[in-house]
Parts: sequence; C-alpha cells; structure tokens
Amino acid sequence: LSVHADEIRKQGKACILLWMAGGPSQFETFDPKPGADTQGPTKSIATSVPSLQIAEHWTHLAPQMKDVALLRSMTSKEGNHGRATYLLHTSYPPTGGIVHPGFGSTVAQQLGADDSDLPHFVSISGASIGTSFLGVRYAPFVVTNPNQPPDNLLSPVPGQRLDRRLGLLKELEEQQSRSAAASLVKDHQTLYNQTAQMVLSPRTQAFRLDLEADRMRERYGRSAFGQGCLMARRLIEAGVTFVEVQSSGWDTHGNELASLKKLIPPVDQATAALLADLKTRGLLDRTLVIWMGEFGRMPRINLTAGRDHYPHAFNAVLAGCGIQGGRVIGKTDARGVEIVERPVSVEDLFCTFCRALDINPRTENQSNVGRPIKIVEHGAAVREVF
Repeated sequence: LSVHADEIRKQGKACILLWMAGGPSQFETFDPKPGADTQGPTKSIATSVPSLQIAEHWTHLAPQMKDVALLRSMTSKEGNHGRATYLLHTSYPPTGGIVHPGFGSTVAQQLGADDSDLPHFVSISGASIGTSFLGVRYAPFVVTNPNQPPDNLLSPVPGQRLDRRLGLLKELEEQQSRSAAASLVKDHQTLYNQTAQMVLSPRTQAFRLDLEADRMRERYGRSAFGQGCLMARRLIEAGVTFVEVQSSGWDTHGNELASLKKLIPPVDQATAALLADLKTRGLLDRTLVIWMGEFGRMPRINLTAGRDHYPHAFNAVLAGCGIQGGRVIGKTDARGVEIVERPVSVEDLFCTFCRALDINPRTENQSNVGRPIKIVEHGAAVREVF
C-alpha cells in the first residue's frame, strides 16, 4: 500500500474546489428550463457543446463547456446550510460522535508530499471544513484576502536564530512529550516546524500575486474570487495539493436576479480563466477542478422574487484529471422539479473525485472515537464522466 501511495504522489495530482457558499440556483447556472413556468426571466445561451445550453450570464464559460463534465442530477436530503456544507465537504452527514475530516485534508493526506515546505491544503477567502482526526499537518492554511500575501509569512528573525528558538521550544516541551499530553505536544511541534519551514521557503512567492503580469491579473478579474483563482493556479503550480476558493452570497432567497447579476460575472470570468490557464500550462491533466455549492434552489420562485433551498435536485461541474469534457450526466424534468435520469448521490460524487485523483475511496483512517472511518462509506464513481 505504501508503494502504491508513493506512486500516486509522484503523479503530482491536485484538486481545486470552487465553492459557491449559499447554494447556487441550477436554473440560473447550468440547468435552465427555457419556456417553463419555473424558469423566471433568465434566458439560456448556446455553448461549445451542440444542444447544450446554460444560463445566459455565463458567457465566458459557454465556449469552454467542451472541457467540462456537467452533473445535472445531484441529489441529497440536507437542506440546512451547515449540515449540507458539511456533507458536501466530507461525504458524510453530521453525526453526534464523530467529526469527519474535510475532503481537502483527506486529499492532502493521501497525495501531499511528505517533504513539502508549503501547506498541503490552502483555503482562500473563507475557512473550510477542518482536518479533524487526520491531524494538524493537513489542516487548511487560510488566506483571508488573496489581493495581499498572508499575514506573518516573513520571519521576525534570521533563519539561524529561528532554528535556535525552535530547538529551545523543543527542549522546554521534552518533559511533556513523555506525559499524557504527548499527542498535543507532537501536534504543537508539527505546527511550529511546518510554519518555520514555510516562512523560510522561497516557494512562498506562490502567494504573491504582485509577481504576476497585470494582463494575467486582468484576465482572471480583479474580484476577490478572480484573484483567488489566480492564486490557486500559482499554488498548484508550486506543489500545493488542494486549494479551495470560496465565493459567498449565493443564498438568494429574495431579489435573486439582481443578486446573481453581481455574483455571476466575476465567477464566470475567473472560472473560465482558470480552466484555460491550467490547460495552457499543462496542469489540467493532473488537476481536478470542482465547481459546486451545498444544494440548489427551489423550482418555485417565492413572493420576494427569490428561490428557497432545494437539495432534491442541483448541479455540479467537473473538469481535468481524466474527466472527459462536453458530457452531461443526469437530467431533470421539463420544470426542473424531479430527477428523471441518472440520480447522483453525494457519495457517488465523492467516489468520482477519488477515482479522478486515484485515491481509494474505501481507505480507512482511525477516528477520534477509536474506530476506522472510510473516506467514502458507500456509493460508486460516475463512470460516464471518464
């Protein structure tokens, strides 16, 4: 198994999750229903895939649909933001006794190089689901504002002096390392050693967007999400294993169209730029790109011109890392109410992620309650996307 893990790591596979926090409407993104009473005023447009239409505001992504696979039949039972966010980051619904690790931490553990001087997992513009029982080594490094380098990346003292300080800290903790607090001491030392290694590494320049040409920064868009996607590309190129970039504000219960006219353009521009940039640099073949939120929106438009939560049917987009572009999997009925073809569960989706990244979804880790927990308990990969 260890030999297999080493071979997987040598492939240099990575993952970028574009997370639409709040739950994006499938009607106004990638499953519009032209002419249906549920559609509302949003029209649809043609794409680079014959007969495939998406919502009209996604003009940058429309020409690139030939490079992505679209899942139109995602379904779950979780309609609460917190529970659904947890589910779509872990493959498990929340339970009382166990806190499951986020997929970013899982991918970092499975694919991250042991000698990396950069974080294995970076979360941009928001905190992600944490590492849980996988340990502090695979916790997300949070970048609050992609338009400036992360705080405290510069060492306050020269490298040799920092090494002496770390040595003194280790001596001070030596006695505690032989006590009942040994695991806490180990986590503490791991965190400090990782931080020192990163602070002293020249590869932290991956966080510096000021080193990019203005033309490239404009291509992604100057929004926080756009610059976050550019930073994600830089980080993947530098060897980071998992990057999550968040866009918030998708909980459109009221005045939906006005909100989406502000939300969609920067996400459309940046997502298209990211896919094209990764492809041009030869990175898309080894990088899985995921676009999704925690659920979809109601077919019925409410009295405040918005849509409420709808986990029963929603969509997700995949690209790269063996995913075949130009494919549409699953189908909802003419009004977008019911799934009529190829329902895809959250566990199926995570098995698909794992297959793309060459991770065994049934791999077990020892949990905080003393029993083994699989990366994904049930489900099977959506074979049609490969």
